[in-house]
Amino acid sequence: MGKKICSCLATVLLVILLAVAVILIIPRFFGIKQFAVLSGSMEPNIKVGSLVFDKEVGNTEIKKGDVITFKLSDKTFVTHRVDSINSDGSYVTKGDANKNVDGKVVTKKEVVGIYKFNIPYLGYVTLYGRTPLGVAAVCGILIVIILLNFLPDALTSVEENEENLNTEDDE
Repeated sequence: MGKKICSCLATVLLVILLAVAVILIIPRFFGIKQFAVLSGSMEPNIKVGSLVFDKEVGNTEIKKGDVITFKLSDKTFVTHRVDSINSDGSYVTKGDANKNVDGKVVTKKEVVGIYKFNIPYLGYVTLYGRTPLGVAAVCGILIVIILLNFLPDALTSVEENEENLNTEDDE
């Protein structure tokens, strides 16, 4: 019974880890970038903590109403809706939850991608996974999976040894 429980727990944990890994890695092969949402400026459509998936712009035409992700600084990216397009091809953007348009005009060069979809709460996982504590947590989960695979065999061996000792004592 204990062996089945350990096996099921190990399988569930492994499937969860593999699913997250696939979700984070496979889209990159198709030119899709991911960004964690840290503010509520796009709520209710894109919630805080979501992981946004954007297709690289390439030759795609950006239209009014499209949601784009653009580079604000070296490490800061913003996902907002195009409110209008200026005659020079730059974009005026606005968060869905914001009353006013953004103060910064976005150039085509600053656009990183066009929004395709998001997965709620997965942004928290990716942000946490990049911290030392998050890396330690992932390593800990892997160790638990390994232990769950070997623990039943080790316990069975101990029980068999005890039975053998009890049998020898009876003789």
